[in-house]
Amino acid sequence: MSFGQGGPYGPGGSQPPQQSTPDWAALADQSAARDRRRKLFLIGGGVLATAAVAAIVATAVASSGHKGKGGGDAAGGLPSPQDLPSESATAEPSFSDVAPPAPPKPLDIISSARRDKAPLSPATLFPEKSATKDDRSYAKASTAATTSCATATQGQLGSVLVNNGCRELLRATFSRDGVAVTVGVAVFDGKAAAERAKDQYKPNVASLAGGGVPVFCRRTACQTSANAIGRYAYFTISGYTSGKAVTASDTVTLQAGRDVADYTFNRILARGNAQASAEAAATD
Repeated sequence: MSFGQGGPYGPGGSQPPQQSTPDWAALADQSAARDRRRKLFLIGGGVLATAAVAAIVATAVASSGHKGKGGGDAAGGLPSPQDLPSESATAEPSFSDVAPPAPPKPLDIISSARRDKAPLSPATLFPEKSATKDDRSYAKASTAATTSCATATQGQLGSVLVNNGCRELLRATFSRDGVAVTVGVAVFDGKAAAERAKDQYKPNVASLAGGGVPVFCRRTACQTSANAIGRYAYFTISGYTSGKAVTASDTVTLQAGRDVADYTFNRILARGNAQASAEAAATD
């Protein structure tokens, strides 16, 4: 078989299918259109997401602007930043420049009649049944008080007390093992008068009998002493209840006089301490 011009599909044979050439321009337009739609979708989605975030932020800001009574947000949550105290707003501790008043001093109180107002009598000044110093105890025998200071003295002590303005003279007698001691406490308006009475001292306070103690130190030699604290001057006279004379080397009566004098000093100071404590408690 020979083949004529034109190949196997010559004249009178079947027509082969036509192969069309792609329309490249149309395809390019379609691709460009798809890209534009995709970009618009992405841009639109981004706008929506941004709007959603903005809405959330706006809602949070709006919520934080409505404070409850506690200073937090409307739902009772945490306080907003502007409500939190800043470092500059922190209050620093402050201290007063005015010093507190000094506590009352016992000696100051018992140095002035204006401040020394506690009840004063032999019972308040000598409340115990004995005067004790270390291991030595002297039983209280009798007490007395007078506003006529000279009447409870012997010799020139009366004029000394009167001239310095003695207001009252309180006496108490204590005894131990045949030795008796009378202490007389002269009361003045102030410390200066009491100091003068002590410095001008001349014997002596009159011994006080009673409570089992006989009259002593009236016509015989005895030990005497004088001292002062605050507005009080106090004097002692000590001797034997038997009437035996006291010699310069006698240490028994000397010790007894010192013991009762120390006890009296402490009792007057205790009076000042009690009043100082009462004043301090009243100012608290």
